[in-house]
Amino acid sequence: MAATLLFAPFVTLLVAGAPIFLALAVGAIAAIAYANLGMDVIPLTIHSAVAKYPLLAAPMFILTGSILERSGVAVRLLNLASAIVGRGPGSLAAIAVVLAMLMGGISGSAVAIAATVAGIMTPSMVRAGYPRGFIATVVGAAAATDILVPPSISLIVYSVLVPAASVPAMFAAGIIPGTLAGIALIGPVYLVARKHGFGGEGGEPRPAFWPSLVDASWGLIAKVIILVGLRFGWFTPTEAGVIAVAYSLFVGLVVYRSISLRDCYEMLVESAELTAVIFTVIAFAGLFGWAMSTIGIVAPLVQWVAGLPIGEYGILAMVILLMVAAGMFLEGMSTFLILLPVLTPIAQHFRWDPVWFGVILTLKIAIGQFTPPLAVNLMVTARIAQVPVQSTFRWVWLLIATMLLVLVAVIAFPDLALWLPRWLEIQ
Repeated sequence: MAATLLFAPFVTLLVAGAPIFLALAVGAIAAIAYANLGMDVIPLTIHSAVAKYPLLAAPMFILTGSILERSGVAVRLLNLASAIVGRGPGSLAAIAVVLAMLMGGISGSAVAIAATVAGIMTPSMVRAGYPRGFIATVVGAAAATDILVPPSISLIVYSVLVPAASVPAMFAAGIIPGTLAGIALIGPVYLVARKHGFGGEGGEPRPAFWPSLVDASWGLIAKVIILVGLRFGWFTPTEAGVIAVAYSLFVGLVVYRSISLRDCYEMLVESAELTAVIFTVIAFAGLFGWAMSTIGIVAPLVQWVAGLPIGEYGILAMVILLMVAAGMFLEGMSTFLILLPVLTPIAQHFRWDPVWFGVILTLKIAIGQFTPPLAVNLMVTARIAQVPVQSTFRWVWLLIATMLLVLVAVIAFPDLALWLPRWLEIQ
């Protein structure tokens, strides 16, 4: 009965469209009250869920992304993407993917990247003759890969929930799979655009590569500073967030001179609001997970899953389907918070490397974020492109298949995720 009281209100409120923190809170409190676990544990558990030092990095990277987006880095990255891809039929579709990849080191949220890139690319792609549904599909899929690229908030949350996978190791492990996923999307996107005659030869001339690279380097170097500093132990992940904020302010105020002190105030407010939303979800997800484990749901469930006669890779296939389905409804961080209390013991049972497991979980969530019928990225990009989300369904399946091939590659060749952390000697 306690398990029913835990999950029934959660699922009901989630389906009804209630905020996820409310669904988590109602389910957890109902189960705790029924099991007579003591209501005094609620504030203590909520506090312990958010009182974790690595989580301090999250608001810093959120603020960094806000500063760099407002400072004009996105426009300079667009010029660099145009210089890389060139001009011609189908080129704007490939440019949208490359721009989303380059933006991945600026914001830790795939939804934020989807909104930013869609806002930049939609007007020019519409003028070039691309269908709005195709535009929303391309940007939504490309932005999903960014939760694999540092400073991904999802990777930070995973490392907090799975201490065996450190933030520096997760950051390094996500780079190659995230880059591979983005590159893999360019081929089908470009070929579909060429096949259907989207985009023409006309338009602005191709920007020169080296000047565009130099102009965009101030934005690109932020990721390098973070990874190099973490590799050599110059600062912790939390200190890296503070350094990233200072660096981005220097770029916006001194180098580009594109933001004012009033802009700084507005960015602080926006970042504080987003941080409050994230930490509220983390707090009540911690309570939900504590209730789930204390009531005694996790251990029997793990034993049942481990005992299924489908083998290790059959279990992994089940996990893949679960995470992709969850990603259709939830943002990556929320998916981690809800499912990791169950999935982590399964991974430990089969002795899966926690860093590799975190990367493939994140990649699964990325696929789910643009998988119909309910895909958070497509909802954002379709709204900006001013089309119903159903208009993306025609185009999205080929991109889903492409990403699934990347997922299979990472599962078959774990070194795609583990080689870089080992080479950098990051634990």
